[in-house]
Amino acid sequence: MFEDSGTQVLKDINFELEEGKFYTLLGASGSGKSTILNIIAGLLDATSGDVLLDGKRINDIPINKRDVHTVFQSYALFPHMNVFDNVAFALKLKKVPKKEIEERVEEALKMVQLNGYQKRSIQKLSGGQRQRVAMGRAIVRDAKVFLMDEPLSNLDAKLRVSMRAEIAKIHRRIGATTIYVTHDQTEAMTLADRIVIMSATKNPAGTGTIGRVEQIGTPQEVYKNPVNKFVAGFIGSPQMNFIDAEVEKVGTDIKLHVGQARTYITVPAEQARRLIDGGYVGKTVVMGIRPEDIHDEESFIAKSPESVFTTTIRIYELLGAEVYLYFDVEGFDCTARVNARTEARVGDEVKFAMDLSKLHIFDKDTEKVITN
Repeated sequence: MFEDSGTQVLKDINFELEEGKFYTLLGASGSGKSTILNIIAGLLDATSGDVLLDGKRINDIPINKRDVHTVFQSYALFPHMNVFDNVAFALKLKKVPKKEIEERVEEALKMVQLNGYQKRSIQKLSGGQRQRVAMGRAIVRDAKVFLMDEPLSNLDAKLRVSMRAEIAKIHRRIGATTIYVTHDQTEAMTLADRIVIMSATKNPAGTGTIGRVEQIGTPQEVYKNPVNKFVAGFIGSPQMNFIDAEVEKVGTDIKLHVGQARTYITVPAEQARRLIDGGYVGKTVVMGIRPEDIHDEESFIAKSPESVFTTTIRIYELLGAEVYLYFDVEGFDCTARVNARTEARVGDEVKFAMDLSKLHIFDKDTEKVITN
């Protein structure tokens, strides 16, 4: 837990990082991502709890003696120094021999593809090049843990993509444990071995927000098996569709029915068992289905009669190889991501079918997952 002036800003933060893995702290503003990073770095003090590195408590160890290095969003370079001097600065402070400094700086600059830029002025570099210098400075320190606080947020979209690839390559080469803060789920999904998903809730005291960890897992785990509605809605673009539905037993089947028109979805056997065992028959739950798991192909619809529904297209968005179709299901806004060959257009009445093997069901009150 970390508190500032008596105001709690983090709660129940407790996780362990596997050595050599790439972790992303993913969450919206106010969820405490940078605060956690700053506590690990020693820039902020935790009022309770421990930070352990290789099993040793480092809470009271000074910043310059912790075996961690931070790459900041703002680069934090010395504008009056050239590339070599910026990268070599920490080594010079430690009085590392000159020849060793030259060798380590040269190797670091090769890793970030800036070899030959040693004498270049920082002020003459592009934003992407400056960020590479900052990363080179981190690499040359040879730290056990690298901390990155939204290092790509100041770059344009195209450069962000290329820098993501560079960061992934660098991590594979050096193999150091890395913690990367971002609010961009694309960065988190493409870079991370593990994602720590964080949420922000309003502080009961009325001042600011409290950050907490909602789920930790591989990108595939948090996408396919979210532990609650928050994670399910936060991961994925467009976000998961959520529809309130009543659980009803019809003969031997368990069905979800939606709205006054009684749109019925037959629940697969394993999910049906969990709904029965959990006492949800006759209760309202939240049905979740991702846009890519709603299909308009005739062949899929013919094979999935238990999940077919009809609706009217409100918005059509062409994104090259795919199309987003917006519509509603009994008053709930929904999106389908379909092939660009679709013939559906605004105003058309269209049949869809859901891939029920990808159905998620959440408790209406707690928002915890019942079944994925």
